[in-house]
Amino acid sequence: MNFDLTEEQDQLRDAVRALGRRYGHDYFVRKAKAGEHTTELWHEAGRLGYLGVNIPTEYGGGGGGITELALVCEELAAAGCPLLLLVVSPAIAATVITKHGTEEQRKRHLPGLADGSQKIVFAITEPDAGSNFHRLGTVARRDGDDWLLSGRKVYISGVDEADHVLVVARTEDSSTGKLKPALFIVPTDAPGLEKSKLDMEILSPENQFLLYLDDVRLPADALVGESLDAGLPALFAGLNPERITVAAMGAGTGRYAIEKASDYTATRKVWGGRSIGSHQGVAHPLAHAAVQVELARLMIQKAAALYDAGRDLEAGVSGNMAKYAAGEAAALAVDTAVQALGGAGMTTEYGVATLLGAVRAGRIAPVSREMILNFVAQHVLGQDKSY
Repeated sequence: MNFDLTEEQDQLRDAVRALGRRYGHDYFVRKAKAGEHTTELWHEAGRLGYLGVNIPTEYGGGGGGITELALVCEELAAAGCPLLLLVVSPAIAATVITKHGTEEQRKRHLPGLADGSQKIVFAITEPDAGSNFHRLGTVARRDGDDWLLSGRKVYISGVDEADHVLVVARTEDSSTGKLKPALFIVPTDAPGLEKSKLDMEILSPENQFLLYLDDVRLPADALVGESLDAGLPALFAGLNPERITVAAMGAGTGRYAIEKASDYTATRKVWGGRSIGSHQGVAHPLAHAAVQVELARLMIQKAAALYDAGRDLEAGVSGNMAKYAAGEAAALAVDTAVQALGGAGMTTEYGVATLLGAVRAGRIAPVSREMILNFVAQHVLGQDKSY
């Protein structure tokens, strides 16, 4: 068992850390408050090859895996400028297309995803079904050689920044008459596709949308894969990378908050000549948060290694655990940092309260902590399914 990164992974981590710190949290906050996107950071990360680290080299990527992409996600977050669309574009969309897309789809989309010139976002969640694909109401039906998609999606990140959206729908199996999942690559300017921005109480440069699909007509080659049989494995191919990279962002955010708080408490002096960090009532909560973040990082590393080794079932368990651990640790770290800084913690200047909304959302999305506990109870502890 080896916990050391390879030389190449170490170099990647150092390079991404340097890039993130050059932009920093002030850049992230400024963009979010202005209603703008972190376009400059995204394009520079793409030009330097960081967005495509998990994409095969023959399509312009780095040839690595989710381990490498998780490093990118974590280090940018640790610099105070997390990129949410790393989760949906390189992690989900690129993985799905690489593993289950046609060769034409790979050639058409992967090079752009690798260099950052193209973004594909992901649409599974619905107002009535949540992420339960068994109850999805978005339906795709044949019309000659074309497909027609109708339905609604909600909490879809970054639609205004993307060229395409990867839509999860249900189709009717002609042999059984039963509905089965299928994925479609839909241009965001397709006739019949409308988006409505959701107002969110989260400081983020990425926006959330409600999507309406009203008989959106798509050519046959918009279906991911060679046939409808690719739908279910394609859907699950993107879920573990999603959980792992979300967890990595959470761990990075936790590191950022603890670093900010530790720097402050080590130098802030109120009672005599001692720093406030010398008092256990301040130091112990920060130390506890640091332990939780580090434990989450270890589970992220395990989950990514299992996924890259092709051990999908084990990666599913570890990926869910990593997402749970990182979500809890990030929320704890940011809240503890705010408390340690006192009133300063609530100011924009010190840059920790600006992350409260994001880390709280990390305990809900892309899968809630309660559903992860259900998963662990059923698949690890052997309990009856509770839902």
